[in-house]
Amino acid sequence: MSLRLHAPVVLPCDPSCAVLRDAVVDVVDGRITYVGELSSAPAFDGEARSLSGILLPGLVNTHAHSPMTVLRGLGSDLPLLRWLQEQMWPNEAQMTAADVGTGMLLGAVEMLRHGVTTSAEMYFHGPELVSSVLAAGSRVVFGGAILDVPGMDWRAQTDEISSWIDADGLRFGPGERVELAYGPHSAYTLSAPQLSSIAVEARARGALFMVHVAESPFEDEAARAEFGSVPALMKASDVFGGRVLSAHSVHLSDDDIALYASFGVGVAHCPGSNTKLASGIARVPEMLAAGVSVGLGTDGPASNDDLDLFEEARLAGLLARVSKMDATVLGAAQALLMATRGGAAALGRDDIGALEAGRWGDVVHIAADDPAFATGLDSPDEQLLANLVWGSGSRRVTDVWVAGEQVVAGGESTRVDRAEAQAGVAAVARRLRAS
Repeated sequence: MSLRLHAPVVLPCDPSCAVLRDAVVDVVDGRITYVGELSSAPAFDGEARSLSGILLPGLVNTHAHSPMTVLRGLGSDLPLLRWLQEQMWPNEAQMTAADVGTGMLLGAVEMLRHGVTTSAEMYFHGPELVSSVLAAGSRVVFGGAILDVPGMDWRAQTDEISSWIDADGLRFGPGERVELAYGPHSAYTLSAPQLSSIAVEARARGALFMVHVAESPFEDEAARAEFGSVPALMKASDVFGGRVLSAHSVHLSDDDIALYASFGVGVAHCPGSNTKLASGIARVPEMLAAGVSVGLGTDGPASNDDLDLFEEARLAGLLARVSKMDATVLGAAQALLMATRGGAAALGRDDIGALEAGRWGDVVHIAADDPAFATGLDSPDEQLLANLVWGSGSRRVTDVWVAGEQVVAGGESTRVDRAEAQAGVAAVARRLRAS
């Protein structure tokens, strides 16, 4: 399959966040073969489509628990640990594998409609979750959740992911839409030796190790008392050295940030969830200055409570500025790169997150018929990026392609009946409320 997409503006999300005018994106057999101005484009004999707005890479959600669409709104006024212990964990204990698939299907559709083509999911019942992602046509990095709490066997959960990777490989599915990973929950639900053991399994397979770190100021008191911090605990436990993603990472010291930079640890910054749960404001400017790869995450739709990564980009910029009392900190271009290229880098991926030859053809079209773009697509580059990040966001996402296949058209899924997906979630939520 060959597809050429032509638009007045193309944002490849290269390191400089260039703005290309009157440009095209060519996709052949799911991969991008050319990105550049139409006047310099090679001859093309496949399907060609002209669009009216802005093309950019599919956004990368670096941390989510999307099946929690069935729990959205529960405990919405509680702090993190009470929210988990009083609302999330009791309800999740009642969820079946089918419930997880139902919640993930709607979550995948919701994200695609916001231009999010890849999400890193830490959750349970991987086969059902992955099946729903494939049904919607999006991408997933599935990190099987691992906890040592009553009713859960951390070793069995670890072995389940190891066996799955050994059987099917690290990446599989059409357009390599699925990647498998390890999802140890945290240093307060697993011991240091357990984290170390899981890291050994992940490194042996080149798999991502995704873990919650320093989300709230109270969760890791025991780790701080013994090791100084959770990052220090992970270093002492030989967790680093492979692909590691540290979710939230709100309360990090200078030493923690330097440690992450030295070991290439990626960070999933979740400003919406962090503010809603009053967990704090992560030190994103300091992390970026140290060379840490920082992506954006929505966290779950019961802690955020949406799955809109454009909103996270806006919040990331605003919170960085107010935390430093400096309006020049984290501009629109940097916020957009965190949602795309930076997210891919945080996950250790170089095949998504940008419109570049060789990467997968995950492309988002944003229509320009919106008040946010009333100044025109011919506005100066800086103004155009500002209008996209601060003004428009996701509300005019009309078309989305994953590996060159159109999965959103006219703002709706081409594969899933959204009304049916919503009805499925409603049925699960009613049953959970009655249990």
